[in-house]
Amino acid sequence: MSPSGGVVGSPPLDPAQSTEAHQALWSEYRSYCDRQAARLLRLIPREAIRPLYRAAREWAAQDDATDVLYRDDPMATLVAFCQGLMPLPPFAVWLEDRDRHPADHLADRDEAPDPPTAAAPSTLDARDFRHGGMSWVARLESFRDHGAWRAFISFTEVGRPITHRTGVVFREEDPEALRERFHTFESTTLSAFLRSALP
Repeated sequence: MSPSGGVVGSPPLDPAQSTEAHQALWSEYRSYCDRQAARLLRLIPREAIRPLYRAAREWAAQDDATDVLYRDDPMATLVAFCQGLMPLPPFAVWLEDRDRHPADHLADRDEAPDPPTAAAPSTLDARDFRHGGMSWVARLESFRDHGAWRAFISFTEVGRPITHRTGVVFREEDPEALRERFHTFESTTLSAFLRSALP
């Protein structure tokens, strides 16, 4: 959602991906757009913020502003408005770039002024696998803690809303190392982590 039609709705669904993995990528893309807009706001002179926010409020009050949450959250309104002022890539372009340059995208998270926290972790990656004859999605959820990156794995059975998660069992110096480690796990390893997380 943006004044010039930037980040709106959901991207086209790739039938090869499960809905859960697709939504994790969409969430990561939205996070990326939010970070870029927040960085723009830090560059704008203080005296220019008030008129910019006034314009953002007028935009959010329009009938075609689809996300009502922006009308009640001043910072979210400003960030969403700024996204429309920026030449942000469409989801498909961002996804292709993320696949080609994963280290750069992980570094972007690492250098973010407001990195993910334990209370609001970031999904670094998502993988589909099978366990007990059922399809599951494993997500690597991470956050920065005292200069290091920690992570846990959350599991969702495809088509069911219940999520199971491990404890915080991974620690690396940067998010790229966490992601590389996650990719070394075979399906049997993911199944073992899932069994440890099930009640």
